[in-house]
Amino acid sequence: MVDLSNTTNPIIFFDGVCNLCTGSVQFIIKHDPGHHFRFASLQSKIGQQVLQEFKLPTAEFDSFILLEKGKLYTKSSAALQVTKKLNGAWPGLNAFIIVPPFIRNAIYNLFARNRYKWFGKKEECWVPTVELNNLFLG
Repeated sequence: MVDLSNTTNPIIFFDGVCNLCTGSVQFIIKHDPGHHFRFASLQSKIGQQVLQEFKLPTAEFDSFILLEKGKLYTKSSAALQVTKKLNGAWPGLNAFIIVPPFIRNAIYNLFARNRYKWFGKKEECWVPTVELNNLFLG
């Protein structure tokens, strides 16, 4: 069991074999020069633990999840929360929070269902470079 009580940084959980998902993580790292976020794949020990703790399916990896200050955000809500902390114009995307979640998540779900077909899939989870390894949790 991994103790997350001392974690002050928000943690992004993602599908570690999805090319779209790992590309999104790399994008976030590039636009988060202060290294605010930490990352873990949903398939990892810590990812599975968080899914269990929040009573989410442990065998489905089609959601982008943000854990921040004990609160869990999923799908489009998680993505919009993340954009608030990126540099550049990206925080402006948070204006879409006014769109009802059922509409935002319908679009999100379309991409999630087709992510492997449209963007491809890795055989194994993506492994960060040595320089970025300290941003990833086990």
